[in-house]
Amino acid sequence: MKATFLLTLFVLSSPLMAQDKPAAIEKMPVTGKGEAAPPDLMPNQKAFLNLPEESRNAFLKGLGEATRLFQQKRVFETLEELDKVAKIFEDSPEVYNIRGSCFVEMRAFDKALVEFKKADALAKDNPSIEFNIAEVYFCTKEWKKSLDLLLKILKETGDQNMALSRLVEFKILLCEKKLGMNDEAKKLGDKYDFQDDSPFYYYAQAALAYEDNNLVKAEEWLAMAGRVFQDANVLAPWQDTMVEYGYIKSFYGEDAAAEK
Repeated sequence: MKATFLLTLFVLSSPLMAQDKPAAIEKMPVTGKGEAAPPDLMPNQKAFLNLPEESRNAFLKGLGEATRLFQQKRVFETLEELDKVAKIFEDSPEVYNIRGSCFVEMRAFDKALVEFKKADALAKDNPSIEFNIAEVYFCTKEWKKSLDLLLKILKETGDQNMALSRLVEFKILLCEKKLGMNDEAKKLGDKYDFQDDSPFYYYAQAALAYEDNNLVKAEEWLAMAGRVFQDANVLAPWQDTMVEYGYIKSFYGEDAAAEK
């Protein structure tokens, strides 16, 4: 299966910007007897705080194990661990988000979307979850749905997370190309130059070269990106995006997803 860039998160304690360091939810304020939970918490967060300490600790341990397994691409073991922690506390956006990510790894996009939307309902307006939903739309070629959500994410994140914002803008550019919004795509492609601290400039130029059917030039831009940004982990989500879009042929063959 092709790799797909997704975001995992911990949002029980408070909504986080995508790719931020996971919140230390083990250190969440624990309400004592007769004390009310902080008023700014979501209902599911309050419910978690009201669990016995033993249950909270078991949940956190299991969720950490599920995250570890998923990072190792041990998808079926991850799903088994998630089923266990869901029996302790089911209203966790983390559980649904990771389960959705497992289904994406399996290319079961319909199932993934159901899980991500459950996570979104429990952690509204969380860019990490919204990105994963937009990514499913992107992978299934639902360009307008993906574009609308990506624009929302970009507005929410701004420059607080430059790495994510640039990747979102790149996906916006590609969606605009598919939707015939060529002027908007060209303007966005020229927004940054080689001095930018992200691969955006090189991948945007490569995408525009592919659109002009100039494959040699496109490959040159990708090669330049590789020389400038030598960390494969930095380039992976950009490369995956090019594969999902169709510019670069996947090692695993073509997707079954029909363009919409």
